[in-house]
Amino acid sequence: MATIVFSGGGTAGHIEPALAVARAWRELHPHDLIVFIGTKTGLENTLVPSSGFTLAHIPKVTISRRPSRSWFNVPFNLFAAVQASRIILKDADLLFGFGGYVSGPTYIAARLSAIPIVIHEANAKPGWANRLGASLTPHIAIVSASRYFAKAQVTGLPLRSDVEAAFAASSKDWANSRREAKVRLHFDQSKPLIFIMGGSQGSVAINKVIEEVMPALLDKGFSILHSVGRNNPLPPEVGAYRPVGYVEAMADAYLASDLVIGRSGAVTCSEFRTLGRYALFIPLPIGNGEQFHNAKSLVSQGRAEIIEQSDFTAQYLQSTIDQLLLRSGLSPLEGSDLDLNSTSKIVALGECAILKR
Repeated sequence: MATIVFSGGGTAGHIEPALAVARAWRELHPHDLIVFIGTKTGLENTLVPSSGFTLAHIPKVTISRRPSRSWFNVPFNLFAAVQASRIILKDADLLFGFGGYVSGPTYIAARLSAIPIVIHEANAKPGWANRLGASLTPHIAIVSASRYFAKAQVTGLPLRSDVEAAFAASSKDWANSRREAKVRLHFDQSKPLIFIMGGSQGSVAINKVIEEVMPALLDKGFSILHSVGRNNPLPPEVGAYRPVGYVEAMADAYLASDLVIGRSGAVTCSEFRTLGRYALFIPLPIGNGEQFHNAKSLVSQGRAEIIEQSDFTAQYLQSTIDQLLLRSGLSPLEGSDLDLNSTSKIVALGECAILKR
């Protein structure tokens, strides 16, 4: 029996791919012990236990992007996080890392303990943790070809099982599948459906714009599904406008939507690429610019366009919504199989890393 540790937390973009690989590993190696490493404040505290996996905590190490007095504490915080990681990794046979603040200390701890490391980078532009980890292991998986990791294996991004199942079912008749998904969501088949989402936590900036423009969109005869985020106040349902804290039937939402408006996190881009039709992406204006790069390939395929948050206003959306839906009607009905089988490829990379230990 082996002990396999997964590191990656904070947001769904790091956690969901890790969970997909963990489930696949458990199916192939049911007797192995699987442990996740996270912090006490991340979304992993909800997603990991609900998926049936053990979660262990280490201290959170944050590094301000601008010069700050907090920089003086970074070496001490990092040392504490590495030490905590070494305790968790004591009997580990393999570490899977998926990025985020929690991953950096675990990579260092694994290297100090001579534990094989497999890294998956979901974003087109990697963050500091995975750049650090890439210097400590040859076992790197990426979503698509990257100038940052030239020797990495292109695997795609691990998809949730419902997204993979929806792709398989829709491949027989994409047009009919999109109509049926709209029916399952209880929207009028004859009306264009706009799906708005701001990532796993929602987006106050996007929500504010939709609140302003919603009456005009309804006047045009559109249906609107709006995922406002679990922690944001839920607006009242008006006509064909349906606000929800979180969309449970996400695969149906992608399939049914004539237009998706939202952030361009790595998971969102991969799930949209697999099932979606056309998107307007508003990259998060903070971070290292990875959300802009995530969406670029979809733009080049004629399946999306990008707008900066500062330009995304009620006036802009009201004046361009007809053009966006026209472009959606001209985009391919079919989804993409680029990310299918990525989970099995990453599992195989982990098995190889253990054999080469």
